[in-house]
Amino acid sequence: MQVHSLVLDDFYKEEHSLIGIHTALEDYKLAYVLNRQLNINLKRDSSNLDFEKGKKNISFSLFKYMSTRYDFDWSLISNSTKKTEKDTEKKPLSDSLLLFTETKTYLIPEKKNIDFFIKISGDVPFEFVSETVQKIKEINQIITSYQVDTNTLKSKDFLIF
Repeated sequence: MQVHSLVLDDFYKEEHSLIGIHTALEDYKLAYVLNRQLNINLKRDSSNLDFEKGKKNISFSLFKYMSTRYDFDWSLISNSTKKTEKDTEKKPLSDSLLLFTETKTYLIPEKKNIDFFIKISGDVPFEFVSETVQKIKEINQIITSYQVDTNTLKSKDFLIF
């Protein structure tokens, strides 16, 4: 008797391209300059990309644009989020001094140097992605951008949304 096993990859295979962006810009400013340079219309999504990690809720900013011209869905996702918490384990030296700890969490931990990702969903031609990367590199406030091979990512499941 043959035994068949199914894995999640058998059911779900999304075609998408991923672009990494290095910049010091805030998410809303980056969306603005990308809209102008790429002639798209990224808008803040009504909900963030939320995860639960242990007892903490983690939230990453998310901007979306649906292109009817090319039938591509664009998403701009922050790769990191910061959370500042009051450190209750340490006693303050005085009433006016409060100690806070800041924790930084990454969406894709193996790519900590990338500030933002652009995910383009759909059957995207390689030439289109290459042209998009070149246009992004022309923006003064962006340090660099490049295509990321999703097959090399360990935590690529976080990009399914």
